Amino acid sequence: MKKLIAGAVLLGASSLAFAQPGCGVGAMIWKGQSGAAPHILAATTNGTFGNQTLGMTTGTLGCDTDQSVQSMAMFMDNNIDKVARDMSRGSGENLDTLAVLLGVEPADRESFRKVLQDNFATIFPSSDTTSGEAVDAIVSVLEQDKTLSKYVAA
Repeated sequence: MKKLIAGAVLLGASSLAFAQPGCGVGAMIWKGQSGAAPHILAATTNGTFGNQTLGMTTGTLGCDTDQSVQSMAMFMDNNIDKVARDMSRGSGENLDTLAVLLGVEPADRESFRKVLQDNFATIFPSSDTTSGEAVDAIVSVLEQDKTLSKYVAA
């Protein structure tokens, strides 16, 4: 039982670290509440049910994600291992495909590859990282970059 509780806490904490529960079932349940507890509960609920990526892909569950992020999520579902390999090296056609799907202009692609490579450990914290977790982390990392945030703005 302790392992289950610890796992739930870690899952919630990891989701909180790189996901913003701005949408998904968790965000809908705790909508309008502020503070750490509702934020953690929303992130934990989204992580437990894995619904945030579904919402981002389909544009449901309160997710107002633009088409390019939805395209990236669908690409990641089928190519997560290839993208992880390219991202760890900072180059490769799968990483370039992500850039094209997000509409990253050619002038910003070197910065895009560098930012994702520098944040590889955040985007893929373990070998069990799901495509949904990686997409959430990529969006979060890009939102924090002054130049690249425009490509993931909803």
